[in-house]
Amino acid sequence: MSAITGIYHLNEEPVNLQYGRNIMTALQKYPADSIQIWHSEKVFLGCHAQWITPESVGEQLPFHDSERQCTITADAIIDNREELFDKLHISKIDRTILTDSQLILLSYQKWGEEAPKHLIGDFAFMIWDQKKRKLFGARDFAGSRTLYYHKNHEKFAFCTTIKPLLKLPYIEKKLNEQWLAEFLAIPGMNDTVDAFSTVYKHIDQIPPSHTISIVENKVMLSRYCSVVDSEKLHLKSNNEYEEAFRDVFQRAATSRLRTHRKVGANLSGGLDSGSVVSFAANTLRNQNKKLYTFSSIPIDEFEDWTPKQRLADESPLIKSTVNHVGNINAKYLKFEGQSSLSVLDDWLEIMEMPYKFFENSVWVKGIYEEANKLGIGVLLNGARGNFTISWGPTFDYYALLLRKMRWIRLYHEVNSYSKNMGVKRSRVMKVIGKKAYPFHPNIKANTQDDSPLLINDDFARRTKVYSKLEEQGINIMGVNPTNINEVRKNHFGYLNMWNTTGTSGTKLSLLYSLQGHDPTNDLRVIQFCLSLPLEQFVQNGIDRSLIRRSTKGYLPDDIRLNQKTRGVQGADTIARMLPNWKEFISEVEKLSQDPFIANFLNMGAIKKAINKFRTEPQPNLAFDSEFRILMRGLIVYRFLKRQCLC
Repeated sequence: MSAITGIYHLNEEPVNLQYGRNIMTALQKYPADSIQIWHSEKVFLGCHAQWITPESVGEQLPFHDSERQCTITADAIIDNREELFDKLHISKIDRTILTDSQLILLSYQKWGEEAPKHLIGDFAFMIWDQKKRKLFGARDFAGSRTLYYHKNHEKFAFCTTIKPLLKLPYIEKKLNEQWLAEFLAIPGMNDTVDAFSTVYKHIDQIPPSHTISIVENKVMLSRYCSVVDSEKLHLKSNNEYEEAFRDVFQRAATSRLRTHRKVGANLSGGLDSGSVVSFAANTLRNQNKKLYTFSSIPIDEFEDWTPKQRLADESPLIKSTVNHVGNINAKYLKFEGQSSLSVLDDWLEIMEMPYKFFENSVWVKGIYEEANKLGIGVLLNGARGNFTISWGPTFDYYALLLRKMRWIRLYHEVNSYSKNMGVKRSRVMKVIGKKAYPFHPNIKANTQDDSPLLINDDFARRTKVYSKLEEQGINIMGVNPTNINEVRKNHFGYLNMWNTTGTSGTKLSLLYSLQGHDPTNDLRVIQFCLSLPLEQFVQNGIDRSLIRRSTKGYLPDDIRLNQKTRGVQGADTIARMLPNWKEFISEVEKLSQDPFIANFLNMGAIKKAINKFRTEPQPNLAFDSEFRILMRGLIVYRFLKRQCLC
């Protein structure tokens, strides 16, 4: 993969090459196998390249095609190469040497601005089309690779990361208060609802699934992909659905193994990562290569406080998968001495913006570090699996059956679920009733979220952030009742859902010179899963039915058929922080008295949380909403101080 950059002058002024070199210098914080530039009078393109795939070794990027008068700089791994070879009529000889960036350029020559619709993989690219005097680019459908830009009436500049753009003298480093307001007001894991903006007022980003075209001083953004409109698939039997799933998932997993280095994978004790590992390890066995797996486990000092249905230490289940699948070199990592507090500054440097996922911050970063030490080129994961391969929330589906009055199927399912789980049918029906009719006068449903808000009330009113969130279907004061289809549709339809994982994935990959790759996020897999009838995902009282049936023989039964326990990551968050608890409280107290920060944060909620956590807390408060307030507030505080935005 690569960090790419460029400057394009919209007026007649020639590009100042020193500005381009300044951006390239700012990218030197990332390791590179090759650093190259290309320029004409009005255009500067650069590439800070990391060679991940065999074809990328020695690749010329930016690449200039003198015959077609086009130049491309690309940050891309294309996964449907064989399909594109056939569509573009590429000879057998050329297929072995053609790089992904050249493949993108040939696709652009054939399909023009429709080209991204034909590409599957992780990519962001820019093409200078000399004949049309046009700069054209795109970001992949899921936003797996970032691409930021700045435009004024004279100049356009872009880069994979944000900070190099701030080296340009005409870009003012100024806080985007609207972005920050959304970040603070949204209680969940999403940063914002606006997929176009960033934390800096004068820097925007190309959203996932979008192209960008700059012609005659006009910047045009256009969405080219919407995955929610998949055509429905109707097969004759469960066996046919399972065979079809294994075929599409195997193609997705195999296409993501393309590297001249070692292959690694995140592995927990669950179905998603276990399925990825199983399909990948079997393919690598045929290539005489091992799969290296990386699993995070709690520190020795941690005393498990989680309920019996949750597993803080998934190592017994992980070992079961490793032993069953075979061809795996497994690493179990405790990351002793590290905590969400100790890695906070590292993450701010990586992300270039505030972040919310502090509970998982130690192991996410730590696994990339360990993979880098072992020479891993591709690091697989199953992050999107909950909404694709292992979709199938039981009670939501049963609530849908109840609302549609499908009594016979509902009776059969509830009966089966009751027997499988050892739960009385009356209890099951009570839960289903609350889900189906949350506002029915005879049903008490707790739809109010009492979690404190991090945003200052005056700041919220000034930015009108609540109205904007409600326009996007986010009600911060309670839980919006949505059916099973709406939840899933929103996940794939709202562009902001994709940005956080794409941002962290891109910047981790650049820092550690390896590519995170998710077969469960493959466009072919998503479209297949969205095309299936809901009955394929919940059957006979079993949730996530499709993946459980399809992985028979691929995964051990204690993983494949496990409905009663699930792993919980980050349960040792407080336990890791206890040695530095006094320093933590001292800093958040300093935060609570900062007059500038008080313009943005809810100081009343922060001070209340400080009083609750002043003395060393019990580790079982790791997911407490007031602890989350303190950590997220501290992350924003440090970001603003570090960036001198105060």
